[in-house]
Amino acid sequence: MSRATVRKRLSEVLVSQGLLTHEAVEEALARMSPAQTSLGDLLLQDHALTEEQLGRALAEQYGLVFESLQDCRVNPDFYHSVPVELMHRHPFVPLDEYDGALVIAVPDPHDLPSLDELELMLNRPLLLRVSTKTSIQAALSRSEGSMQALKAIEAEYRSVLVREDERGDEVLSVEKITKDQSPVVKLVDTILLSALEKRASDIHIEPTDRAVQVRFRLDGILIPALEPLDIKLHASLVSRLKVMSELDIAERRIPQDGRFGIRIDRKRVDFRVSVLPSSFGESVVIRILDRESITAGVSALRLDRLGFTLSDLKRFRRAIHEPYGMVLVTGPTGSGKTTTLYAAITEINTVEDKLITIEDPVEYHLPGVVQIQVNEKKGLTFARGLRSILRHDPDKVMVGEIRDAETAQIAIQSALTGHLVFTTVHANNAFDVIGRFVNMGIEPYNFVSSLNCILAQRLLRMNCLNCREQVALDPQEAEISGLDFTRYKTVPFHRGRGCEACHGTGYRGRQNITEFLHLSDEIKEMILARKPPTEIRLRAVADGMTSMRQSAMAKVLAGETTLKEINRVSAVDPI
Repeated sequence: MSRATVRKRLSEVLVSQGLLTHEAVEEALARMSPAQTSLGDLLLQDHALTEEQLGRALAEQYGLVFESLQDCRVNPDFYHSVPVELMHRHPFVPLDEYDGALVIAVPDPHDLPSLDELELMLNRPLLLRVSTKTSIQAALSRSEGSMQALKAIEAEYRSVLVREDERGDEVLSVEKITKDQSPVVKLVDTILLSALEKRASDIHIEPTDRAVQVRFRLDGILIPALEPLDIKLHASLVSRLKVMSELDIAERRIPQDGRFGIRIDRKRVDFRVSVLPSSFGESVVIRILDRESITAGVSALRLDRLGFTLSDLKRFRRAIHEPYGMVLVTGPTGSGKTTTLYAAITEINTVEDKLITIEDPVEYHLPGVVQIQVNEKKGLTFARGLRSILRHDPDKVMVGEIRDAETAQIAIQSALTGHLVFTTVHANNAFDVIGRFVNMGIEPYNFVSSLNCILAQRLLRMNCLNCREQVALDPQEAEISGLDFTRYKTVPFHRGRGCEACHGTGYRGRQNITEFLHLSDEIKEMILARKPPTEIRLRAVADGMTSMRQSAMAKVLAGETTLKEINRVSAVDPI
């Protein structure tokens, strides 16, 4: 098929369709790095366009028809002539045949090498339609034969299990799939593959009296992964995971923790496994660490993409550019503290400075940064590692978490002796951190002298842009949220209806809500005088502090999230 023709640029189409202004397009083009070759991908990443808007723009650019693929299912006859693994790998959906040519829907008609390869492999000409990648994947999942495709992908990709020996070196153990392979092995691989495809962060395997529940954590919320499994499969399922994680399969009465890695499509994905005895058997939680995709995201990560309010962003950036002191980020587990610190380090990382981190575990890999992983079994704790770090002449240091008084003392002394220290502490808000340090036995004077700032944060799920709709304010929800119904009843609120792109949840992606406490002289004096947290909060609000609840409400009023979501992660302000 001939594809060489003169056509408009995508930027021109977007402007002519009224989707973006000329200035917005020029600004996006100026921000494109050499590694980013697609303007469309950058605009999707910035949430400047929806997938459907981009798809329709590409269709107009190339003079093609756009297909929504709503409720589309692949004709079973195509499975005889078109390999199902090709449909998932490229991806595309076969729609029809015309004069010997195959009509297919693709997400990117600009990907000429892939289309030429596909045409060569199918040995027939192709007629193109345009759709979104999400719609194509949903159509393949709905279609008869999707399970065959999944098995084909498993057989192709699930080839290498990565283990680590006692020295921490990778040892590759090749496990080839054969026809007589155990069904439990295939079940485990299918669960892992499905979790990666859905962008899950955790897999929960929980036994009940009659069944085994498998759930994925997606954007911080658990969703069912598949139909409940027969309880008879539970023992074999847990044993398989223990074998992969090199745990004791005979021990079922005490908790066990392990890890394993697999190589999928030439990239490594790590899994941390925690096994916990429960009433009906062992419960398993698997944390997914897709290092390469995370690192690729972090390398392009900027603080202004995390959801900060403008005032908090300016204050936090000022704090991380101080020559010394401690930048403290707090929040519960899973609130995005590490991502915030890495975005900060990425912004200030220069060749003139030496940056060293100690973490448990090292989840992101960054160029130019020396990263150390805690290994308590071998005696490498945060405190011991931090002492060694200070002998390596660092300019900036990141301590993954302050867990004890010894680590806290060393981190504070580092900040007081000319180092810029980034660290985290588990606390509910910026003011509870003060009590945590005092309870550790830290002298308040040293603590407040070292601190540049305290940033408390949570993660909020954002409304799915593909299915977001306007809704009226519910009086009962307004009361629960601490809002005056008569004042807000005419204000437009939004929520996601639920679609294939967001797996029916109505939410897709998460952003920060923050509470930035600047340690002014007045605040420091109040801490040293051991004033109650409520008094310190009043002083901070008077100084212009934006509370987490205010940050969350701003996103609700902007249509980015819902009242139900902010009530889930934040409390109504006490003042």
